[in-house]
Amino acid sequence: MSAEALSKNILLMATSLINEHGVYSASYSTLLQICICRIKVPQCGENLSLTIYVMQIGVHHVIRLARKNMKKAIKYFVGTYDFKGFKATGGKNKTTVRTIHKAEIIQEGTRIIIELTGDGFLYNMVRIIAGTLVDVGIGKIDPEDIPQIIESKDRKRAGKTLPAHGLYLVEVKY
Repeated sequence: MSAEALSKNILLMATSLINEHGVYSASYSTLLQICICRIKVPQCGENLSLTIYVMQIGVHHVIRLARKNMKKAIKYFVGTYDFKGFKATGGKNKTTVRTIHKAEIIQEGTRIIIELTGDGFLYNMVRIIAGTLVDVGIGKIDPEDIPQIIESKDRKRAGKTLPAHGLYLVEVKY
């Protein structure tokens, strides 16, 4: 079909300004993003044990996770905060302020799912939050310390960045 014939078959119903610059960006024009980080864990009594494989050197660790503490800690991430301490170097964000609308720990069989819903995420933010929650789960960080870690904006106080496998972008709303 020619471009001329095609244009007769298309009806433009409405237009709207994407943003103040009139530019669409898949990264910066989002209203809501939902990300999950899946951690596979074999059952181990009340706690769960997390198996971490470090692929480059073939190290295998088994770590017990206190799921109750992780559930306490994740609630502190809900709200509008400056998440500078949960951003890896890199990225082109003008601001590090983000809003997390929903944050939860879900048990799904042998997996712990960390689900975050927000207006956008900084570079490696979800992986760093997940790493911080793992540190809570192993007792390295107290759940009640999360507000001070967020407030400090100090990357060194947050947990390690978890590997990217297991991280999924579930949904984006524009």
